Amino acid sequence: MTPAEKKLWSKLRNGQICGAHFRRQHPVGPFIIDFFCAKAKLAIEVDGQVHQSQTDYDLERSRWLVENKGYKIIRFSNDQIELNIEVVIEEIKAALCLHPPP
Repeated sequence: MTPAEKKLWSKLRNGQICGAHFRRQHPVGPFIIDFFCAKAKLAIEVDGQVHQSQTDYDLERSRWLVENKGYKIIRFSNDQIELNIEVVIEEIKAALCLHPPP
């Protein structure tokens, strides 16, 4: 994991956010999701520099996950996580409120 992914994982693990259980590096179909809450159908992607060169792939993956699985996907850059983790956590909480785990 990148430093940003480690930082986010330290906040997601063990149900720290709204009691939601997240998995990391979770396979779904032909794709790997950085962080995934199955009950809330929420996928979180952390985008580093490599994603700047694979925007078409990321769009196709997002389209497939939304259209075929009904997942909500939120994305954060490494910088967002490193510089303002509190805002990132609030966005995740808001997404969980829209798709709360049972």
